[in-house]
Amino acid sequence: MWNSKENVKRISGGKCNIPERTAFPASGKKRETDYSDGDPLDVHKRLSSSAGEDRAVLLGFAMMGFSVLMFFLLGTTILKPFMLSAQREESTCTAIHTDIMDHWLDCTFTCGVHCRGQGKYPCLQVLVNLTHSGQKAVLHYNEEAVQINPKCFYTPKCHQDRNDLLNSALDIKEFFNHKNGTPFSCFYSPDSQSEDVILIKKYDQMAIFHCLFWPSLTLLGGALIVGMVRLTQHLSLLCEKYSTVVRDEVGGKLPYIEQRQFKLWSMRRSKGRSREILRLWPN
Repeated sequence: MWNSKENVKRISGGKCNIPERTAFPASGKKRETDYSDGDPLDVHKRLSSSAGEDRAVLLGFAMMGFSVLMFFLLGTTILKPFMLSAQREESTCTAIHTDIMDHWLDCTFTCGVHCRGQGKYPCLQVLVNLTHSGQKAVLHYNEEAVQINPKCFYTPKCHQDRNDLLNSALDIKEFFNHKNGTPFSCFYSPDSQSEDVILIKKYDQMAIFHCLFWPSLTLLGGALIVGMVRLTQHLSLLCEKYSTVVRDEVGGKLPYIEQRQFKLWSMRRSKGRSREILRLWPN
């Protein structure tokens, strides 16, 4: 029979030494740190945009700025004269008299950067008869000709060659003489008592439509580009918030599971040691 003190000494000093219980390894803490510090993203901060998104936003704002500039330019050059001009309706006219006035009108032409000269151009006068009313009127080429000189059919580009200006006027005079009373389309103002009639309309409904349609389309396209980029960034931020919340929940559960497994392993190992001591302990 063994002495109890020797047995205890043998058990404690021999090969059956019970290892000291060490602290839980830092793997669990390390994992917990990895879950919390591995991706230090603050979900409340705005996501940084990529280079492609920045270019798209810049393109959208450039399109909107260009559309505003188009509205301004076309509004001052086409829309404003159209709104100020008298509303005209289409009718038929018949040329009754065409003549070049003896008195030529003065004009100014440019011959260089710092060079200007004085010239004269012939005034071609065309009288027509309105078919629907039988009224005599003075025919003009377009709305601008009415505003520049209400007596002449058109105002040619001023230059120094008088023969060229005269030949142009004679060609137009011959054209109306060949009509021989043939009706042609013209435009008159029903609300005005003026005897001015124009041959063509410079600003018609189709021109106004294009002046409003294309700038509006450019403005809408730029706004859509900026809106889609902002929507994409917002959805990316929501997705990142959701993934961060899920990652935090999973990261909080894993250390608890590891601790639970370690406790079960420690209990099984302690039971194994107790059985070994009881087996070696004398009856």
